[in-house]
Amino acid sequence: MTDSDRPGEGEAFSRRIGTKAARKRMARRQVNHTLWSGLGMMGLVGWSVALPTLLGAAIGWWLDSRHPSAHSWTLALLAAGLTLGCFSAWHWVVEELRQIREQEENDDDDK
Repeated sequence: MTDSDRPGEGEAFSRRIGTKAARKRMARRQVNHTLWSGLGMMGLVGWSVALPTLLGAAIGWWLDSRHPSAHSWTLALLAAGLTLGCFSAWHWVVEELRQIREQEENDDDDK
């Protein structure tokens, strides 16, 4: 009597093969999802830094043209916008990393 002739061995083998096939299908889908989400994240991070920086510079330029003073509003608000944008980008990246870790933990629990 061989291992595959034992009762229940064929079913266990079939389940293992089915599990591996499902894991491969999910991995193939995740590669495309990861690629596009990575590109999207780069765009999101870029815009989350660029938009507040440009907005701060524009408001500062407007203030400098309307209310001249010894200090440059343009420079001050550009720096404030850049700081705000960097914090915003950092928040998005940390949130994405948290979601990736949760997904990995859920995948490990399913094994």
